[in-house]
Amino acid sequence: MLKFMLATNGYRVVSATNGQEAIGIFAETPVDLVLTDFGLPQMNGCQLVERLKQIAGYVPMILLGDPQRMSGQMHTADALLAKKNCSSQDLLERIKVMSARKRGPRKGGVPRMAHLEELAVAS
Repeated sequence: MLKFMLATNGYRVVSATNGQEAIGIFAETPVDLVLTDFGLPQMNGCQLVERLKQIAGYVPMILLGDPQRMSGQMHTADALLAKKNCSSQDLLERIKVMSARKRGPRKGGVPRMAHLEELAVAS
């Protein structure tokens, strides 16, 4: 559902099924933004973001999750959003703002492609 929503709003979405696959894609593919869930197979979202920040710390990263499950977890994500309290519109706005910050002011034309890791984000 998230992938469809992002694609219909003009983003190119590349998905991975787990953290290791996401790291492989991230290392090989230029990306504008990462969106990940806390609850991933093999490693949690905090661990994934930490690894990705070591590869390219300048890429904005959004971590979605349940604040109660994540309590006590340190994270290096640029934004932490509670799944239950974050509407689709809120998420799209955050993605738009974070993508614009990374690349600077837009000079018109077609929106840049964003790479969004949809990793176990279905609720």
